[in-house]
Amino acid sequence: MIAGLDVDGMSKRFDGRPVLDAVSLSVPRGELMAVLGPSGCGKSTLLRGIAGLIAIDSGTVTVAGRRVDHLPVRERGIVYLGQEPLLFPHLDVGGNLAFGLRLSRRPAQEIEDRVRQLVEELGLPGMERRNPADLSGGERQRVAFGRALAIEPAVLLLDEPFSSLDAMTRSRMQGLFRRVARRHAITTVLVTHDLKEALVMGDRFGLMQNGRLLSHPDRAAFAAAPGSGVAAERAFWDLLDTGPSAQSGPAARGHGDRDA
Repeated sequence: MIAGLDVDGMSKRFDGRPVLDAVSLSVPRGELMAVLGPSGCGKSTLLRGIAGLIAIDSGTVTVAGRRVDHLPVRERGIVYLGQEPLLFPHLDVGGNLAFGLRLSRRPAQEIEDRVRQLVEELGLPGMERRNPADLSGGERQRVAFGRALAIEPAVLLLDEPFSSLDAMTRSRMQGLFRRVARRHAITTVLVTHDLKEALVMGDRFGLMQNGRLLSHPDRAAFAAAPGSGVAAERAFWDLLDTGPSAQSGPAARGHGDRDA
């Protein structure tokens, strides 16, 4: 397996209650693990523990073969994106995209070139000077995603990032993310309540319940697992399984269009 993200034995208690119970997972470089589970099962706590946003009680986090759980957040090579695209309101689109690069003191020409590339790649041409308040929900998510991409993270953690979007915009963002993430070989963990989204996005799958994670190496293994819920979505699963490819399904259609 090409080194990506490895979590071994992560545990966390809040007020004496176990929220993560010796959770382990492995995601090869460039693949996406979709993690599902009921509210309160520990999904978001898992992401925040990997990112270093909360202190874990035990366990290790390894990124690209390097142990990082003892490092500060900024030194882990990990970016966490939550449900709301938290853009800097005092910066325009270009300023938001450039923020991490400027913080890293990159040369001005490199910053300019990288922002231009991201604007093109994310379908935001001519929007560099727009204020975040003037963007649609999908456009704000594109900018937040681009700001994460700008610093070239080894690992991207997505905590239901598309949940507040309407169905059409959500589908477009799923397609956009898959296309760009594959191009940049970004290792990703996606937390979602949406089974269809997990099936569209995931290479690997995890089911969390009561702080424990059961991992599945591919869609077929996940579909066969008790409690996955795929049987109840059999028609959708059959479409993905028998169609030309998952990329020609709902996530791919319309992903090049600009959000309404």
